[in-house]
Amino acid sequence: MQGKLTALGVAKLKTPGMHGDGGGLWLQVTGNGAKSWIFRFTLRGKSREMGLGSAGTFSLAEARDKALTCRKLCYEGIDPIEARREQRQAAALDAARAMTFRQCAAAYIESHKAGWRNEKHGAQWLATLDAYVHPVFGDLSVQAIDTGLVMKAVEPIWTTKPETAVRVRGRIESILDWAKARGFRAGDNPARWRGHLQNLLPRRSKIQRVSHHAALPFTEVPAFMQRLAGQPGVAARMLAFTILTAARTGEAIGARWDEIDLEAGIWVVPASRMKGGFEHRVPLPAPALAILAEMSAIRGSDYVFPGGRRGKPPSNMAMLELLKRMDRGDLTVHGFRSSFKDWASETTHFPREVTEAALAHAIESKVEAAYRRGDLFAKRRELMDAWAAFAGSPC
Repeated sequence: MQGKLTALGVAKLKTPGMHGDGGGLWLQVTGNGAKSWIFRFTLRGKSREMGLGSAGTFSLAEARDKALTCRKLCYEGIDPIEARREQRQAAALDAARAMTFRQCAAAYIESHKAGWRNEKHGAQWLATLDAYVHPVFGDLSVQAIDTGLVMKAVEPIWTTKPETAVRVRGRIESILDWAKARGFRAGDNPARWRGHLQNLLPRRSKIQRVSHHAALPFTEVPAFMQRLAGQPGVAARMLAFTILTAARTGEAIGARWDEIDLEAGIWVVPASRMKGGFEHRVPLPAPALAILAEMSAIRGSDYVFPGGRRGKPPSNMAMLELLKRMDRGDLTVHGFRSSFKDWASETTHFPREVTEAALAHAIESKVEAAYRRGDLFAKRRELMDAWAAFAGSPC
């Protein structure tokens, strides 16, 4: 097809505007003299424009070849703009084939760790990936990960370690979503649950009854506390403090002196260290204050309960190891919260909402949460004083 423009004319043309060559090819000249090639087309009733590059880079003949290619795509009902986008994406994926799943996982953790509550969260991610995922496809291109590989990683533990398996699946899904957003892979996420893996794996509720943390019957708490008082070391004092305050393990391990008001008998756990993400005021009964006085006498860091390494808190295994040394490896630290709840429910007249507030449980009812303004602190102080009196009663 003979065009309207000539190579010499393109070189000399300075008039701003759009200058047609025919077949959808146009030369665009801007006010500052810049020239570029434009392809105009109509597909499925929609008019569009596609840039074909600078006239300084592509000659008139090359621009006509580009326009011809675009016209052929339009004839086949293919949008040349979308075709080019897919081509560029494929090229980017080819260039990124060296990016392995393991590398993407490391990059994902690095980019998200600032938003996690503590370093242990990132360590847990790495531990589960190293144990169950990386041996299967960690060193494969992230683009190569498909449903079969995801199933190979999670299916062996889906029924034997369902809680871990659910977390592993979710972590794989997050990493693959990140990789797609960064341009390292394309297509659907093979680790997604809804509408995909839910059709291949049984629901967790079907394969596992709710398992509770091993707990000591509340009637045995006084005898246990008496025995615990005879145990030496920081871990023993920390466990006693945890039981007396009905705190979670992580809250007690990370307790800092600047959170404690000894005069008022209050421990304020900041929102950043709470599971629910909200500040929690804990009334401290007399035995808990006595433990704090004992710890204050050996204070050597900002942490109430100093760890083995200077300036660090104890390991999250410290209290579990203590239970094993006491031949009570059948118990968990978290289980003492259940002991406290059972005691409160079966032997006291404190309302359920007071007990739930003492345990820092979130209010399930949105309506109740909207109207609840206080934290029932005065009533919780009475409750915790009663719990401490019971726990320290003669057995």
